[in-house]
Amino acid sequence: MQKILILDFGGQYNQLIARRVREHRVYCEVRPFDLPLEEIRRFDPIGIIFTGGPGSVYLPGAPRVDPGLFDLGLPILGICYGCQLLAQMLGGQVVPAQNDAAREYGKTETVFDTGCALFKGLPEKSVTWMSHGDYMAAAPAGFRLAGHSAACPTAAICDEKRRFYGVQFHPEVNHTAYGREMLRNFLYEICGAAGDWTMAGFRERAVAELRGKVGGGSALLALSGGVDSSVAAALMAEAIGERLQCVFVDHGLLRKDEGDEVEAAFAGRALRFYRIDARARFLARLAGVEDPERKRKIIGEEFVRVFEEVGRRIGAVDYLVQGTIYPDVIESGKGPAAVIKSHHNVGGLPERVAFREILEPLRLLFKDEVRQLGRELGLPEELVSRQPFPGPGLAIRIIGEVTEEKLQILREADAIFRREIAAAGLAESCSQYFAALTNLRSVGVMGDGRSYDYAIALRSVQTGDFMTADWTRLPYELLDRVSVRIVNEVRGVNRVFYDITAKPPATVEYE
Repeated sequence: MQKILILDFGGQYNQLIARRVREHRVYCEVRPFDLPLEEIRRFDPIGIIFTGGPGSVYLPGAPRVDPGLFDLGLPILGICYGCQLLAQMLGGQVVPAQNDAAREYGKTETVFDTGCALFKGLPEKSVTWMSHGDYMAAAPAGFRLAGHSAACPTAAICDEKRRFYGVQFHPEVNHTAYGREMLRNFLYEICGAAGDWTMAGFRERAVAELRGKVGGGSALLALSGGVDSSVAAALMAEAIGERLQCVFVDHGLLRKDEGDEVEAAFAGRALRFYRIDARARFLARLAGVEDPERKRKIIGEEFVRVFEEVGRRIGAVDYLVQGTIYPDVIESGKGPAAVIKSHHNVGGLPERVAFREILEPLRLLFKDEVRQLGRELGLPEELVSRQPFPGPGLAIRIIGEVTEEKLQILREADAIFRREIAAAGLAESCSQYFAALTNLRSVGVMGDGRSYDYAIALRSVQTGDFMTADWTRLPYELLDRVSVRIVNEVRGVNRVFYDITAKPPATVEYE
């Protein structure tokens, strides 16, 4: 299987680069920028991408790669900081922008040299997404200019003899009009990719690896009923059969009637299924806790402790299996990347667990790849297409302390919103939609009397990969109907908001 290596310098769009590469059916992995040269050789990539990052390449201590990397004979694409690093390390010059005009942020009209392989077959002029405050004053020897904007004469550079390319903009984001085509040119025209990354191939390799890893041992899988854990269960069942035991922990943070629905969905399947009622212990651990990171870590640790107890109860279990996917790993922080939020199944795990190892068979897959794998494994479409629900559940949709009263308010409001979306025939057009309980209480008038109650926030987004998302333009009539129903039917609520923030700058969830 051909591979692209993405070296991470800590920029905000870095994992989106990986998503775009995989869309072109080329496998890739994101590794820290300081990955040793020997490990790069062992990885055996057909090309390397340097990501963006918040640093300045000319400052002492700025992230750099091993200079020997440039002698491997591999194609390199530098993006934003990666472009500047490529220039600086090969003899060019990068300096701070001297005035505001030289700094570029946002959509920028850019002109390209279509004789450069990176821009082959593309228009000579289009819009790109810039985000830089430094300036490439001089390209290295052997490079030529291949793109420019009104403020930046060095928007793109190339040394086609060595197959080194740099772009000051971000081709991985949707705002760059022909960004996907540029990346495809790098992969196919420059690196010689064959497009051999498929879910059928991943399934075959993953099953073989899991059989080899588990051997004659047994595994316990944390089954939530969501897409990720369900696909992980199907993959593990194919690998080790009845030596897999699935545990569904009802932590009391589920949506209305969800515990019963999950149990019913898996009751008829060839899986050893256990439902554990842990509602009281989770709520007790969360009492008085308001900080979202603490909530996530408490929930992550408590999950593991429940699984340990179940493992001891049903006999010796060697491995704990989780449905962790790539966005979970990304947002929990890795290498130089910032911690956006610790996912309960990544950053929330305790240091010591009573299992030989934690297996995460989907750890390198994006959400849409997980869905593809589910179809490959023969799971029903209603399960594969189910919208995401976070492992910590409603705890991260309640701002501040989690209480039984707040949970009851949120369950009812969320159920109304989801049912009205479905009744309007919009469920398929919304990637994820839910209600959240804010920590805001305000004065209202209900029944000719004063009220002082909570505000509910409604959230609906559209996305292909959950790395970026846009808010859904729901009809006003639908929002009006939902608002009226919630305020009239849910005791403790007197105000309803609709969230119209994209990701970034927001995340899809609230905490």
